[in-house]
Amino acid sequence: MNCGISSDGGWASHLGEPKVKLTFASYNIHKGVGVDGRRDADRIITVLREVNADIIALQEADRRFGQRASVLPRAMLDDTPWRAVPVAKRPRSLGWHGNALLVRRDIECVEAHALDLPMLEPRGAVMAELVSEGRRLRIFGVHLDLSGLRRRDQINALLGQCNGGEPCPTVIMGDFNQWGRLTGAMQAFGVAWQLIAPGASYPSQRPVALLDRIVASRHWDFCDAGVHHSAMAAQASDHLPIWAELLLPKK
Repeated sequence: MNCGISSDGGWASHLGEPKVKLTFASYNIHKGVGVDGRRDADRIITVLREVNADIIALQEADRRFGQRASVLPRAMLDDTPWRAVPVAKRPRSLGWHGNALLVRRDIECVEAHALDLPMLEPRGAVMAELVSEGRRLRIFGVHLDLSGLRRRDQINALLGQCNGGEPCPTVIMGDFNQWGRLTGAMQAFGVAWQLIAPGASYPSQRPVALLDRIVASRHWDFCDAGVHHSAMAAQASDHLPIWAELLLPKK
């Protein structure tokens, strides 16, 4: 899906491209249902404002059945600093298999796609090609297999998407459903990627598991990362949001 081309006709490719520092966040919003059993989109928006990231991957952003309607009304997003990347295949959805991407309004989207993944249970991923301050980025939002039986296959499918396109700074983020920091399917990334596990993010009130991750290509310099643990975040979903600040050095 084409999202529009930047004013210079595409990606900036000239020498002297600026350095770019961006904050990335991933948040499994549990279909907007908090630990108290209430569905409350306002709480999710409040937490997103607290995190205040530039690019956000959401998981479980759509309801599971029926028309797969978004749990965050688009009119509500209109009052935020972000817009949804157009990856949905259903008119009332925000994402694909619940995966959605939000970007600040000054970040340009050039392409966006919903991706199918090898699966035993309904799973998918979303991808966007973005331009920030003239620099090209590739972003994936994912929610991987819960059973673990196809998780490595899913990561290999994502890496195949990266290898099949023009090399560029890439960030893959989401709920990997992997408990160990560098164990199991995460080993498929090898040394070519930076694996960022900011800390335990699940369950939100007493986090013990590192299910939520951010993985960055070696184009990026790592600056900082963390788990956002506020009183609102502890109530709004069963996961806490994670974030990472990454720097794309000047060429």
